[in-house]
Amino acid sequence: MIVTSASRSKTITPETIILAGCIIAILTFGPRSAVGAFQKDMLVANGWTRDIFSFGIALQNLMWGMGQPFAGAMADRFGAVRVLVAGAVLYGAGLVLMAHASTPLTFDIVGVITGLGLSGCSFNLVLGAFGKLLPENRRSLAFGFGTAAGSFGQFLFSPLAVAMIQGIGWQQTWVIFGVMMVAILPLAMMLATPKASASGHAPGQARQQSLRQALSEAFGHRSYVLLVLGFFTCGFQLAFITTHFQIYLTDRGLSAQTGAWAFAFIGIFNIVGSLTAGWLGNRVPRRYVLSFIYLARSLAALVFLAVPASTGSALAFGAVTGLLWLSTVPPTSSLISIMFGTRYFAMLYGFAFFSHQVGGFLGVLLGGVLYEATGSYSIVWWISIGLGVVSALINLPIVERAVVRDGVVAA
Repeated sequence: MIVTSASRSKTITPETIILAGCIIAILTFGPRSAVGAFQKDMLVANGWTRDIFSFGIALQNLMWGMGQPFAGAMADRFGAVRVLVAGAVLYGAGLVLMAHASTPLTFDIVGVITGLGLSGCSFNLVLGAFGKLLPENRRSLAFGFGTAAGSFGQFLFSPLAVAMIQGIGWQQTWVIFGVMMVAILPLAMMLATPKASASGHAPGQARQQSLRQALSEAFGHRSYVLLVLGFFTCGFQLAFITTHFQIYLTDRGLSAQTGAWAFAFIGIFNIVGSLTAGWLGNRVPRRYVLSFIYLARSLAALVFLAVPASTGSALAFGAVTGLLWLSTVPPTSSLISIMFGTRYFAMLYGFAFFSHQVGGFLGVLLGGVLYEATGSYSIVWWISIGLGVVSALINLPIVERAVVRDGVVAA
């Protein structure tokens, strides 16, 4: 007897779905978030300047963002399993190849490979599967769990990367991280979502809008456009800190271990922040949650830059930033599902995430380029602060209600 993905999803409990998705998020987000721990050793080993390293990682962010809408569309059309498996294989191969990228060109090519791999297996695809497999009243909190799991990966892998680099070397560490991605393959089977029929809608459902109609509707929707524009800032801030925060601390005279634990604090405190944001999403207007997060990030950076650099200030900044780190994801995800339903959720979230990753590309790249030009990260810090204030204002006019198509509310 053939068991379809639709029937299989009915036999798997919501708790199993959430657990499998969370483990995938830990495995994929962990190595990616630990990239800053590798920067100094790779610069020394290859004789590179920071702008060279930054461009390769910026490309990874950009390709992750560019691939996300297509990965989301394929997951919407063919189901999540195939996309997750293909993404995991590509991402794992990219991490292994990172150990052998000894020239700027090869490093850039590997950045493209890992970015495309991430677009197929990161927590964004997990959130898309959650949106399709879980009942509406459990989605917001599940989005929070999925996002928090990615942050736990950051907490776990950041100090682990530093310890492994110091113990066995940065090249061997990349290889081990790549091999770990094999574990995603069986976990992906727990997130089997229904495939759409050739007519563009899931079997057993009434005829729904086409992909082109969905895109036209979304990008003609003012609130979706505002949400996408605000998400640009999130990517800029996160990618800049992920890539440059640890080496920034060593520039200020702090140890590599301090940088690793400060970044790990971001991960562990974001578990609280993401779950809180998911919980608040069912109780407080999500636009207010997003506006507060962006403004609070700017205030945290202002205070951090104003006080003397120390272990205490680094860890405190890590803790506060962690509370605000990926807490934008649950309200952003929920708003998209509220506005447009779940039919094209993975693709529409993918386009929002593309904006996020364009911001990430610029955050990483400007960090390296402006450091080499000025000997300081100050300009990028101030750009990040200004963008946070702008995004806090952009999110306030968002309207939190479903679109109406031919007299029927989107679902």
